[in-house]
Amino acid sequence: MDVSEGTAYRAIKEAENQGFVSTRERVGTVRVEKKPRANIQKLTFAEIVQIIDGEVLGGVDGLDLPLGKFLIGAMQDDAMKRYIEPGSLLIVGNRYEAHKAALELGAGVLVTGGFDTTAEVKRLADKLALPIISCSYDTFTVASMINRAIYDNMIKKKIMLVEDIIPGKQKPVSLKTTSTIEEWEYMLEETGHTRYPVVDEWNRLVGMVTSKDVAFAGRDQTIDKLMTRNPLKVTLQTSIASAAHTMVWEGIELLPVIDVNRKLVAVIGRQDVLRAMQYAQKQPQMGETIEDLIWGGFEEEKDSAGELIFRGFISPQMTSPLGTISEGVLTTMMMKAAYRAIREYKKGDLVLENMSTYFVRPLQIETQVEVRPKMIEVSRKFGKVEVAVYHQEYLIAKAMLTAQLIEQST
Repeated sequence: MDVSEGTAYRAIKEAENQGFVSTRERVGTVRVEKKPRANIQKLTFAEIVQIIDGEVLGGVDGLDLPLGKFLIGAMQDDAMKRYIEPGSLLIVGNRYEAHKAALELGAGVLVTGGFDTTAEVKRLADKLALPIISCSYDTFTVASMINRAIYDNMIKKKIMLVEDIIPGKQKPVSLKTTSTIEEWEYMLEETGHTRYPVVDEWNRLVGMVTSKDVAFAGRDQTIDKLMTRNPLKVTLQTSIASAAHTMVWEGIELLPVIDVNRKLVAVIGRQDVLRAMQYAQKQPQMGETIEDLIWGGFEEEKDSAGELIFRGFISPQMTSPLGTISEGVLTTMMMKAAYRAIREYKKGDLVLENMSTYFVRPLQIETQVEVRPKMIEVSRKFGKVEVAVYHQEYLIAKAMLTAQLIEQST
C-alpha cells in the first residue's frame, strides 16, 4: 500500500492499544472484536493457547470464541460424540477421527502429547473457524491447568473495575483550556458541579478546575491560568477499591477517567464508586482467593470479657519448606482478624495503611493457634488494632495494624 514500515508499525500498535487487533505468539497479529467486560464470562480459545503454551494447527479465525466446557476423549468415538457440544473443547491424543468428529460437532480440539493432526483436519478447522491446538503436556496436566484458569477467572469477575460502572455512551462534562470563568459559571448553573476536568484540543486531560481555583478571578480569565495541572485520575482498568481509596484519602468527590491515550472518557463521583462497592458485596462468592483459603479454617468465638478469639490449625499448605508456618500466611491471619475486629464497630470496606509485625518464635505444622485482636482506637475514617497469635501459652507473633475505612453509601 506504499506505506513505510514505521508508519504501519505505529498504526498496528495504536490499533492494539485500542483493542481492535491482538498480537499473539506463534499466531501473528489478528483482528478482534471489542467486547464489553461485563459480557466476558468465559475463557476464550486464545487464552487456552497461552495457558498451555500451545501451538495453533488450524482454525485461527475462531480463537476469540468463548470456551463453554472441556471434556477428555478417553472413550470410543461413538460414545464420545454424545458428550460433545458446540463451543466445547475436546482434549484428546493423536486420534484423527476424533479430531474430525469434534470439529463437525462444533467443538474445538486440543491435541496433547505434542502430536500433530492431518492436513484434512486442518483444512476443516480453517473452514469451520474452530481452533485445533497442539501442546506437549499430557492430558491430566492440561486439564488441571485449564481448570485452574477457569477458577482464577471466576475470582477475577468479582473484582469490579471503573469501566464496569460507566455507561457506554456517557459524554463527560469538561472544559477546554481556552474556556473562561464565564463559561465555568454557565456549567455550574447547568450541572450543579463545582469541579470539572480540563482538556486540550485533542480531548486529552491536562488539568482540573474547582470553585476554589476561580473564586477571585475575572469572568474573562481563561481556565488554563487557574487549573491544577497533572490532576489525580484513573483508567478504565482501575479497580473500584483503588478509586475509592484515592477519593477518601485525597478528600475529593470527582475523578476523571482516561483511556490509554490520556483522552478523557468519563468522570466518576464518590457515590458512584461506593454504590458499586456495596453492590459487589452482595454478589455470591464465585471462587476462593488465597486469603479465603487461609482464613476459612478458623472458628470465631468470644471470651468471657467479650473479646474476639479465632482458633484454627496450621495446615500443610500454610507452611514453608522447613515445616513451619509461612510468615506471609501468619501476616494474613493477623490482618484478617484485625479487619473482623474493626467491623465490630464500623461497617464498610477496609484498606490496609500500615502494619508493624514481630515474629517471636516459629510455629510448626498441624498445631492449633489462637489469634486475638484487640481494638486500640476507631474513628470515622481509621481503625487501629493490636493482634497477637498464641500457641498454648506461648506468644508466636504480634502486630500493630492501621486500616482506612471506606464507608459504603446507604
